[in-house]
Amino acid sequence: MKNNILKVVLVVMVGVLAGTSLLLGIGNMVSVALWPLMAQVREMTVIQRDIQRKLNSQTGGNVTAQLMVMNQRLALLEAKLNGAAAFAQNQRPFIPPQEDFNKVYTIAIGDSPVLGKKDVPVTIVEFSDFQCPFCARFHPSVKKVLKAYPDKVSLVIKNFPLSFHPNARPSAKLALAAHLQGKYFETVDLLLQNGGAVNDDKIKEYAKTLGLNYKKLMDDYKNKDAQWEKRISDDLALGGQVDVRGTPTFFINGRKTSARDFDSYKAAIDKILSGKQ
Repeated sequence: MKNNILKVVLVVMVGVLAGTSLLLGIGNMVSVALWPLMAQVREMTVIQRDIQRKLNSQTGGNVTAQLMVMNQRLALLEAKLNGAAAFAQNQRPFIPPQEDFNKVYTIAIGDSPVLGKKDVPVTIVEFSDFQCPFCARFHPSVKKVLKAYPDKVSLVIKNFPLSFHPNARPSAKLALAAHLQGKYFETVDLLLQNGGAVNDDKIKEYAKTLGLNYKKLMDDYKNKDAQWEKRISDDLALGGQVDVRGTPTFFINGRKTSARDFDSYKAAIDKILSGKQ
């Protein structure tokens, strides 16, 4: 009986040893087979680290971190662009309301210069920018109207300098300074003809052409700047109250008009004088 048990133990031990040897042999075979691939992986890792090290030395920072930051910024920018595009698609274009040529606005003359008689049946109020090419283009038509109706029509100019015209506000001040010598509208004519230019040479030219005292003109132009600023600001505020949207804007007896040539003005004025308006 003991012999039989011994034989069984010996057989089991031999089997275990054989299995272990087989597993070891298989493991060795796998290691041998994978050795070239593992070597390539190690080589690629070394190359990758070397490249990153060189890039870091050239850029002075961690390339990986920098790339991550760049990716984050690009993602944020893309999100903003997508949001802006979606917002734009949902917006309707702004369409300004149509002009109301029947509405009568109250426009106080105040201290504004008046060309023509004050007590006349027709008053034209012009909101103007002396650097505005359209103001220069349509101004002669109004002057022609005044000559045609010397006892019936007067002209009042309100300042409405546009922010993108650098000479508009200085030229308005110069005209107001010239008004102290009784040459407001003559100065306005020259300013419109010269694009509102107010450099030293031009001011000297205006003074000489109009017979102005140049020293007084310059003193009033510079030293009364706060006074002129207030006048211009008051005109701008008034323009906002009466729905002025650009220059020139004309009102005939408080009504906006689309008239820009002599015949159109004549038709509107004759209608008022005939009592039909």
